[in-house]
Amino acid sequence: MKAKHRILSLILLAAFASAQPACSTTAATEQATAAPATAHFYTKLVDHDFVRQYAVIPVRNDVMLIDSRPAARKYDIGHIPGAVNIPDTQFDALAPKLLPADKSKQLIFYCEGPECSLSHKGAFKAEKLGYTNIVVYTNGYPEWIKKGNLGSVSPAFVKKQLDAKEPITLIDSRPKARKYDKGHIPGAISIPDSEFDKHVGQLPADKAATLIFHCEDLACPLSQKSAAKAVALGYTNVRTMPVGYVGWQKIYGTGVTAGGAAAAPAATTASAPAAKGPDIVAGKEKGSITVESFEKILKEAPDSIIIADVRDPEEFATGSFKNAVNIPVNTLDKKIGTLPTDKPIIFFCTTGARGGEAYDMVQLLRPELKVYFLDAAVKFTKDGSYTIVQK
Repeated sequence: MKAKHRILSLILLAAFASAQPACSTTAATEQATAAPATAHFYTKLVDHDFVRQYAVIPVRNDVMLIDSRPAARKYDIGHIPGAVNIPDTQFDALAPKLLPADKSKQLIFYCEGPECSLSHKGAFKAEKLGYTNIVVYTNGYPEWIKKGNLGSVSPAFVKKQLDAKEPITLIDSRPKARKYDKGHIPGAISIPDSEFDKHVGQLPADKAATLIFHCEDLACPLSQKSAAKAVALGYTNVRTMPVGYVGWQKIYGTGVTAGGAAAAPAATTASAPAAKGPDIVAGKEKGSITVESFEKILKEAPDSIIIADVRDPEEFATGSFKNAVNIPVNTLDKKIGTLPTDKPIIFFCTTGARGGEAYDMVQLLRPELKVYFLDAAVKFTKDGSYTIVQK
């Protein structure tokens, strides 16, 4: 009997021993199947604070943020300000058109969060194309919003909301007379950023209402500033459309004027030189100076004019014309009495919007001054160089 028990025990021990490798193999398999979720992710990762310094409007020219998510279901509805959309499924078709020519430019890919592989795929594909400065913001758009940052929407989303008559409030932050009245998105209301406090009564009483701010284009910070003011007032569903009216026009054509008619291009008028002083040639817009004439004066007789940069101080600090003085447009009414009368004053910004607003303000409050504005797209680089494109 004892012999039988001993034989049975040996059989059970042998069975148990032979089962051990099988159990170990199963555990290893489970670990192996869990690992691939991140095993092939890009290794150069960045956090929110890194991205925050680059996700600004006007967009920086030394970086590109790339949203790898689908357009209609994700990017159009909400994305990091200034980001371009290159969905992973369309990378091969869109990359040649949208990625920068400079292969050393900083590229920041992101998608929907830590489990989303789309941004990692995009990073690897960009690397194969020869780009050398690539990182991935792994926590992506969900964390961007969770951290309290503003989200941005595309014109496609705005158009869909307007067509469906959804209860959104679309706010044009550009100067009213200079920009909004001459052409704006149908359904948008005018609340110029410089007059935000005066017209805040136009905003809905419901602080949970959807507000979408826009201005001219990616070089215009007015909508971002107004959106931040709305958030400070307690509005909880605030977004921006950074590509602005220009971005809308590229997709849907012209907007409407203040009277409801279709907006038309500015009429061309004959250029005429100023009567005296530097050779100032009038541009198409009333009060404007042509880029050609401005650059000629800048080169040949810079001391004959006052160049007034009406951008914010932080924008001015990134670069401006030599000898330019910084007079932010929202402070101009307080400083208007100090403006000199002995030289023409030329106002400028990055798009012409704030420069034109400064011109209008001076014409109203001190019409005796000789003032003009540069109706052009102006960009400065770190090395002090600049580009000006006439509008």
